[in-house]
Amino acid sequence: MADTTGRGTSRRAFLKAGVAAGGAAFGAGTARAAGPDPLITQVQPWASGFGDGVDATPYGLPIRFEGDVIRRNVEWLTADTISSINFTPIHALDGTITPAGCAFERHHSGAIELAREDYRLMVNGVERPTVFTYADLERFPRENHTYFLECAANTGMEWAGAQLNGAQFTHGMIHNMEYSGIPLRAVLKEAGWDGDPAGKWVYAEGADASSNGRSIPMEKALDDCLIAIRANGEALRKEHGYPARLVVPGWEGNLWVKWIRRIEVMDGPVESREETSKYTDTLADGMSRKWTWVMDAKSVVTSPSPQAPVTHGHGPLVITGMAWSGHGRITRVDVSKDGGRSWETARLAADPGNKAVVRFYLDTVWAGEEMFLQSRAMDETGYVQPTKAQLREVRGLNSVYHNNGIQTWWIKPTGEAENVEVS
Repeated sequence: MADTTGRGTSRRAFLKAGVAAGGAAFGAGTARAAGPDPLITQVQPWASGFGDGVDATPYGLPIRFEGDVIRRNVEWLTADTISSINFTPIHALDGTITPAGCAFERHHSGAIELAREDYRLMVNGVERPTVFTYADLERFPRENHTYFLECAANTGMEWAGAQLNGAQFTHGMIHNMEYSGIPLRAVLKEAGWDGDPAGKWVYAEGADASSNGRSIPMEKALDDCLIAIRANGEALRKEHGYPARLVVPGWEGNLWVKWIRRIEVMDGPVESREETSKYTDTLADGMSRKWTWVMDAKSVVTSPSPQAPVTHGHGPLVITGMAWSGHGRITRVDVSKDGGRSWETARLAADPGNKAVVRFYLDTVWAGEEMFLQSRAMDETGYVQPTKAQLREVRGLNSVYHNNGIQTWWIKPTGEAENVEVS
């Protein structure tokens, strides 16, 4: 039976079930030690002397035991290092904030070095065309918001079937960070924009060689777009557009122009390369949808998953993952262990943010049975994450972008996991 209460398994029932399944609450086969444990009874090297001083790591890095939690790419997908993609290790993370050092990258002509002193933001098509320096931007009133950024091509290789064996590779073109910046509407107002959005667009352009120009309706520009100068409390990383980037909450990552150098107010869209020949959704009949900016509700189980198998044996098992929606807040996430035949409501770990990732947990007990793990998200508009079959019925198999179909992981009796599809 599905748990429709939203409360999940009680702590007492969880522990009792763990004891019944595995002989101990936290791990099958966990028995009382036959003799003294030297890790407890003997003084260990780390307790025998001084550790590193505060001057050993002027800028903190992860401990070496976590050295495998890194961005990765797919060689046959990213054949060069200039126009390239890498993937966030979402299978190894918890909570919601993505550390900047492992947040995914997408470049169209490589990450550039642009000093604050050399930075300029031009605003034209307005009453008072203006050039702002970085110092100018720092004088504007600032806001802090946590948003997800997802590439439109995230999960795109899964349209035709299960391809990549790992949540990092299927769903890792995403990050969720706290951005500090200036509302775009404030910058436009300072440059003399009169505030009437009727029929108007902005064209955003980057300072890198590709410029990656994108057109954005004025209504969105005035709503919640930011010129961000910080992420997770520190300056933007080089690969994330230092020293300033555009943030377009809930919309595909290609619009979040890095190294933002120009904003032009226009009477219509530019129809640039990145919004005509690219970042459009090709349907079964060969026609393409465009202006499909919003990233619909989506979720994925990150553990267990192919890169995060079950290794502790039978007993209590924490199923966890992440969910997000470009339409607003996630209101519920359900998890299925049997390929979608039955569902249990997962626990959301915190109040869902607007257009931000939320973490979900399902505390369960595993006795070594085969599972087909899925998750489906619902957002505040009432939208329910579809199956891949439902998406394909509408769009066919030609698409690359905006695949938010339900993902399936086959959990084997060994605890290993594999990317599969169920019908």
